[in-house]
Amino acid sequence: MAEKSYHMTPEQFRQYGRDMVDWIANYYEEIEALPVLSQVRPGEVRQKLPGAPPREAEDFGAILADIDKVILPGVTHWQSPNFFAYFPANASGPAILGDLLSSALGIQGMLWATSPACTELETHVLDWLVPMLGLPEKFLSSSLGGGVIQDTASSSSLCAMLAARERATKHSSNRRGCDGRLVAYTSNQAHSSIEKAAMVAGIGAENLRLIEVDDSFAMRPESLAKQIAQDREAGLVPFFVSATVGTTSSNALDPLPAIGTICRDNDLWFHVDAAMSGTAALCPEFRYIQNGLDLADSYTFNPHKWMFTNFDCNCFYVADRKALIDTLSILPEYLRNQATDSGEVFDYRDWHIPLGRRFRSLKLWFVIRYYGVEGLQFHVRRHIAMAQQFLEWVKQDKRFEVAAPAPLNLVCFRHRDGDKNNEELMNCLNRSGELYLTHTRLNGRFTLRFCVGQTNTTERHVEHAWKRIQRETDKLGGSK
Repeated sequence: MAEKSYHMTPEQFRQYGRDMVDWIANYYEEIEALPVLSQVRPGEVRQKLPGAPPREAEDFGAILADIDKVILPGVTHWQSPNFFAYFPANASGPAILGDLLSSALGIQGMLWATSPACTELETHVLDWLVPMLGLPEKFLSSSLGGGVIQDTASSSSLCAMLAARERATKHSSNRRGCDGRLVAYTSNQAHSSIEKAAMVAGIGAENLRLIEVDDSFAMRPESLAKQIAQDREAGLVPFFVSATVGTTSSNALDPLPAIGTICRDNDLWFHVDAAMSGTAALCPEFRYIQNGLDLADSYTFNPHKWMFTNFDCNCFYVADRKALIDTLSILPEYLRNQATDSGEVFDYRDWHIPLGRRFRSLKLWFVIRYYGVEGLQFHVRRHIAMAQQFLEWVKQDKRFEVAAPAPLNLVCFRHRDGDKNNEELMNCLNRSGELYLTHTRLNGRFTLRFCVGQTNTTERHVEHAWKRIQRETDKLGGSK
């Protein structure tokens, strides 16, 4: 009698794989009928789960059935075409299939030697993106720089700050720690990940200067220069500036040329975070957003936000890869190998915090090849056009006001009758399940954010959302 293996056989995998793909395809066909924001109460999902794990193996059909009964009610549907909250974390068919292949291969790509294709495809695809986005050639692997895939922009910003720290201290901080004198800078509208990076990197939150912004919520270069001078006079050591191309709250665009010039003149590391909006540079007419990037030491953007590549996939570029590698490289004996010792290959473990890494470039490769540059440009332009149409509708309704410039695909707006009405309006919309919005505060006022960037959003979804917003506003009464 054959010993029971407990493993899924290839034939079972074929059968269950088809079932799973069918489930996913059906999900995408039916997703519009589901409430965008999950309606469950805290603890409700866990209440449906057994208290102990199964003693004996369960049938895959039972597992699949529980997706519908247990998991789906607790899912906020980020892939819904009616998802207008935060920034998108969009997916697509080719990305999902590429990710499936990556999971199947199960590669741990820490070294070139542990799977050459994992490293070389990543290098090549990130080199593809340089001309696709109109990035400076110094970010190509054929120059002194290069690109690497990280999990998120938060990790990229941390790596940039670490490299800047070591450059400023001539690598003494890696050996002895920080002395409390290093100072970093970003705008008061920058993502919270910059503050967290300062905490993790040993700089300290108190040594991160939040620079004031102008009426468009972009960093004021003159305020940056003044703060740097004050810190130098106080005996501190300015070393790092992070500018944002498309802030989270309002999609504000920091003036890169002026900030970059200040960094160059003061010998500061200049990092540019374009996590969301960087994808817009696929289209030549939107590449103005990155004017001044030639002055940057590092740059990051997220294909997993607006380039149809499912989470996680962040692209991080440096102008001087040696500065990054020297900061993060540790080579114990058990990782030594002939290829590494030759100096002819990249070992991407030296380009980020973790040792282990997945074959993430596969899904990005699938997406670029399946859509082509033209297909990606088509959807970016379409999303921006839809957001601009929504902006015009807001301007035409006297009950609302536009809260910030809307250069791309995010519209910030608010009801004229104050914070309470805006919050009530947002909550009513989200409870309806028909769409999902989030908020921010601009100039201290509660502000609604409407972001168009989900893979399958079309004009009818945006129009439906606006009509629902108007109906809920009618119920509020107030300004006419």
